[in-house]
Amino acid sequence: MEFDVKKEKERVISWIREFFLKNGPDCNAVLGISGGKDSSVAAALCVQALGKDRVIGVLMPNGVQSDIDMSLLLVKHLGIRYYVVNIKDGYDGLVEAIKESGLENLSNQSTINLAPRIRMSTVYAISQSCNGRVCNTCNLSEDWIGYSTRYGDSVGDFSPLSHYTVQEVKALGRELGLPEILVEKAPSDGLCGKTDEDNLGFSYMMLDKYIREGIIDNEDKKKLIDHKHRINKFKLELMPACENDLTIKADD
Repeated sequence: MEFDVKKEKERVISWIREFFLKNGPDCNAVLGISGGKDSSVAAALCVQALGKDRVIGVLMPNGVQSDIDMSLLLVKHLGIRYYVVNIKDGYDGLVEAIKESGLENLSNQSTINLAPRIRMSTVYAISQSCNGRVCNTCNLSEDWIGYSTRYGDSVGDFSPLSHYTVQEVKALGRELGLPEILVEKAPSDGLCGKTDEDNLGFSYMMLDKYIREGIIDNEDKKKLIDHKHRINKFKLELMPACENDLTIKADD
């Protein structure tokens, strides 16, 4: 089925409006702004749905961020309020405190994931202080293979893009009139100095075609994608809870 970008744009905008009618008619949409396509498109959709005065961006460099000009380009293009919070002191302080606790080895993956978790805490702190609801910016392609940090960029109060692939998010960005440099900026986690595709071992174009059409011409890549999807599915599910036979009589 061909992707009808105009129809999908209106679908998401209507969905965001409906979410806020039910979950805070006077609330603001608050989201982290990385300067990449996902946060750019999510922010633009929120502006279309709510108006620019009800969208707040949070820029969170960890020390010096070489591409923060892309984040600034986005917030100025949309005309939204924004805050810049440098997380370096908090990040460094927490890493040092963990090491001083006696833990002999803070793993490399732990230090990589710590930054997005601090960023999400920061977004929630600002949101709670600004009558906000946090917008998750993950897309279907990333979620499919678990390319997000649990309790970091994987969370939020509402998620407008989680059922759209990377190619579809790009199409939405163009339909929304975003600067092409934001739409086509090479996706990177901003943590280890590599692009997403360098880390993953396959392109988003290949992944998106496989997701939507079930077609992939490289068996090794298919096995890799299937493996990543299988071991990361738990990130998309509610936390397991032990069930019991006890009754609940309160109104639900």
